[in-house]
Amino acid sequence: MSMAGNLRKVTGLGRVSGLRKVAQLARRRSRVDLSHPARSPLGSSVVNCVTYQDGVRLPGCADLVEAVRRVRRSGTGFVWLGLHEPTDREFAGIAELFDLHPLAAEDAVEAHQRPKLEHYGNTLFAVLKTVCYVEHERLTASSEVVNTGEIMVFTGEDFVITVRHGRHGSLGPLREELEADPQQLAKGPAAVLHTIADHVVDDYLSVTDALQGDIDQVETEVFSENGARLDPGRIYQMKRELLELKRAVVPLVRPVEDLATRPLRVVAPEIQAYFRDVLDHLIRAKDQIAAFDELLNSILQAHLAQVTVAQNEDMRKITAWAAVIAVPTMVCGVYGMNFDHMPELHWRFGYPLVMTVMAAGCLALYRGFRRNGWL
Repeated sequence: MSMAGNLRKVTGLGRVSGLRKVAQLARRRSRVDLSHPARSPLGSSVVNCVTYQDGVRLPGCADLVEAVRRVRRSGTGFVWLGLHEPTDREFAGIAELFDLHPLAAEDAVEAHQRPKLEHYGNTLFAVLKTVCYVEHERLTASSEVVNTGEIMVFTGEDFVITVRHGRHGSLGPLREELEADPQQLAKGPAAVLHTIADHVVDDYLSVTDALQGDIDQVETEVFSENGARLDPGRIYQMKRELLELKRAVVPLVRPVEDLATRPLRVVAPEIQAYFRDVLDHLIRAKDQIAAFDELLNSILQAHLAQVTVAQNEDMRKITAWAAVIAVPTMVCGVYGMNFDHMPELHWRFGYPLVMTVMAAGCLALYRGFRRNGWL
């Protein structure tokens, strides 16, 4: 049985005393790195559990309880536990071991939370919305453009617990990137929180850049020759997808501001400088989203104006042709009356004269409407 299997047993226990029962199994088996989705069994909540000291990943197969005890006994290093969509039962033992607040533990399991930062004693609980751009050949009224997930991060003085929801936003590559920079990783759990926030915000910028292409395409089609025939549902769909991205980005500004400016016991001042850089990128993403929203409003208004103009042009054409047809209709209506004594009724050239008058009247009206742009 792998270390991940032992950890899954750990997460299934509700009391810390139960956690210790798998210690011997953990010591005898080598741990499998499950940091990537390809190596993580589908449906398994435990992704990885690693101990770091002075920025270096420690070898060995100590179980979770032993790893925490060793870190706290030495007073250095920290434990990074990664989970993916745990259940209440799986998370209960972990919450008790790390003394996590019940409300935060409940939020971590249920997901669908608003981005936020909460303080529970010496523990920070951060909720970040992850986003990814959904590739599509052509934007339609039902195309999915932005897909969202969540990452919950519990940050203490000697531990980091990441709980991920959704099928994207894997932290495996991020973990490897941090391990390649021991100097940054040695700054403790706050450095991990910063790297995760930086990664999430960078994804925001990537998605906004991709959305720029879709919005440009819609704008080009709206102002094309047949722009009035464009399905307005495509514009509404872009606005809905942009709203989903906005719900992920905008509420995160205040939590990142707190991490960058407020004195926090878990976050050292040197790490706050890094959070200020994340805040700059986040504000840039927020401004881009606001600009996209205004642009889509303008595009939608322009499209509706084009539709109105096209309808007016159609009505003018219909009115002009109705006026042209009214001339022969009037003449035919007069001479269709059943009277015996009418001018030129029995005249030999009456029919050619009437036809000539109708044709001349129709031609005069057609030229007049054509000159005025109605036809």
